[in-house]
Amino acid sequence: MRRWIAMVCGALLVATGLGGAAAWGNTFTMEERAVSLPGRDGTLDGVLTLPEHRSGPVPVVVFVHGDGPVDATNQGLYRPQFEALARAGVASVSWSKPGVGGSGGDWLRQDQADRAREVSHVVEELRRWPEIDPDRVGLWGASQGGWVVPAVAAADPRIALVILVSPAINWLRQGEFHLRATHDGDEATALAARDRVNAVLERGGSYEDYLAARPVGEPMSRPRWDFVTRNFRSDATASLHDLAAVGTPVLLLLGGDDRNVDAHETDRVYRATLRPGQVRVRWFPDAGHTLARSEVEDDQVRAWLTAVFAPRRLMAPGLLQALTDVARERLTTGV
Repeated sequence: MRRWIAMVCGALLVATGLGGAAAWGNTFTMEERAVSLPGRDGTLDGVLTLPEHRSGPVPVVVFVHGDGPVDATNQGLYRPQFEALARAGVASVSWSKPGVGGSGGDWLRQDQADRAREVSHVVEELRRWPEIDPDRVGLWGASQGGWVVPAVAAADPRIALVILVSPAINWLRQGEFHLRATHDGDEATALAARDRVNAVLERGGSYEDYLAARPVGEPMSRPRWDFVTRNFRSDATASLHDLAAVGTPVLLLLGGDDRNVDAHETDRVYRATLRPGQVRVRWFPDAGHTLARSEVEDDQVRAWLTAVFAPRRLMAPGLLQALTDVARERLTTGV
């Protein structure tokens, strides 16, 4: 995922001295609270957003991050989506990954099963909260969250809705797609280096073996290598078959300019694996992996100005409405 958009927004908030739900006068129509959530290695720093006007428990969507050291609001990028859900009468919950901010633990020491257990424990906790309707819990997952959310939903038939943003199917195929889509040099040389690194992974080689394989570009750190060794076999197919058996409705959101994940493979596998009518696919042709508008992702100045003056316009047109529509259909009406 392109992290510079989040870095721009984070720098903006630091530079202006603003945080919470405002950036240069952009306020969000929702109530936002800091919360603590259960984690394997200590508490997780989280955020709960609620509709401003409510009576009794409300539905909730639980946000599950993609790769990287993501905080609870993804440097503020989630807030327009939190607001869209709040306007539909739905709460949102998200938390900083282990080791990020005040959250205990270290996300680089997790595999996808660890992450699925973490999400399940949070859902169990939320179902005890008086603000939350325990039978109207949805899951939202981005990118790497596509290996986490289907497993959680398949194991928990009470989950009412799954929303997935740019999820991959297979870790190794995703890596090759990303390399082909983004590499500017000799592609054959880059692919040969990737094959050498994959061979080290397959035989359980050490970090030193990885360095000796002459990877392309700046070598990853030892902690990152350890993370990859835990996760490189990740594949969503088995969880999707399990999810099909449960029948939980799925909204799949894909960007036409995604250079991280082969969105066409994702579309094809989801449609082929889930039940007829179980998955609804929405394409955003001019959006990248994050579903930010392509012209914003590709222009740092425009991204900065949009984050300052119109943060809701960072995302592809129609995305916030798609969230509002599915939340109202599947969570607030109980359909």
